[in-house]
Amino acid sequence: MINFDNAATTFPKPRSVRQAMEMAMLKYGGNAGRGGHQLTERTSEQVFAAREEAAAYGLTFPDSYEDRPFKDQRWQVIRVKPGKKIFLWIYEKDELIHLNVKTDPRWRDFWRAAYPAVIPGYHQNKEHWNTIILDGSVPDKDIERMIGESYDLVTDSPTKRIYEAVKRIPKGHVATYRQVAKMAGNEKMSRAVGNALHKNPDPDHIPCFRVVNAKGELAGAFAFGGADVQAELLREDGVEVVDGKVDLTKYQMDDQMEE
Repeated sequence: MINFDNAATTFPKPRSVRQAMEMAMLKYGGNAGRGGHQLTERTSEQVFAAREEAAAYGLTFPDSYEDRPFKDQRWQVIRVKPGKKIFLWIYEKDELIHLNVKTDPRWRDFWRAAYPAVIPGYHQNKEHWNTIILDGSVPDKDIERMIGESYDLVTDSPTKRIYEAVKRIPKGHVATYRQVAKMAGNEKMSRAVGNALHKNPDPDHIPCFRVVNAKGELAGAFAFGGADVQAELLREDGVEVVDGKVDLTKYQMDDQMEE
């Protein structure tokens, strides 16, 4: 038995409706809808369960939370603290669940070419956002990958990259401000490195004392006690400090360590 009441007065049928019908007929022999027919209800459960699955996956990312900021409660978003940035939009359109995800321009067209159900972002900047139509044609692993990439793009910031770069400086070595800036993606932002380290939120795990200037000199304005404290921490690390300087030829991390 097949129920064809979906968009019955619309011709030609929207592509998304045709895709949903095909998926439902292949799996159940029916299409999604809001009627009381048992077959329709079972198909609807399958289609709209995708919403809960997408939201649940979005909430697995650190500091993520769900929000429904619009009057239309069919639209929900997954945000990330503390900036409240949205990395996943979830909404119903043409009887299917759609996801909007941020995309790297280098991958944007790849995903659109790989799957007809991945299209330019609906109601968003089409250079940086894609829409995934959950019609069953995109494998779960690729949906999860696109959501993950969206999260990474939304949470990326120069300060975050600076802190991650400093974490990679090995014990017993130092790096210059410019070297950290290069590791963080832009060697011209040495001043930004200094500003970020001065506001280091977690000095126990972000070892800013391992950062020195281009001459190997310690920071007189070291934010957590001055140059004397920085020197003491470096000595405990196994780095020799003489007259407020470190011998870069001996202790500077090399390019292979950066990788």
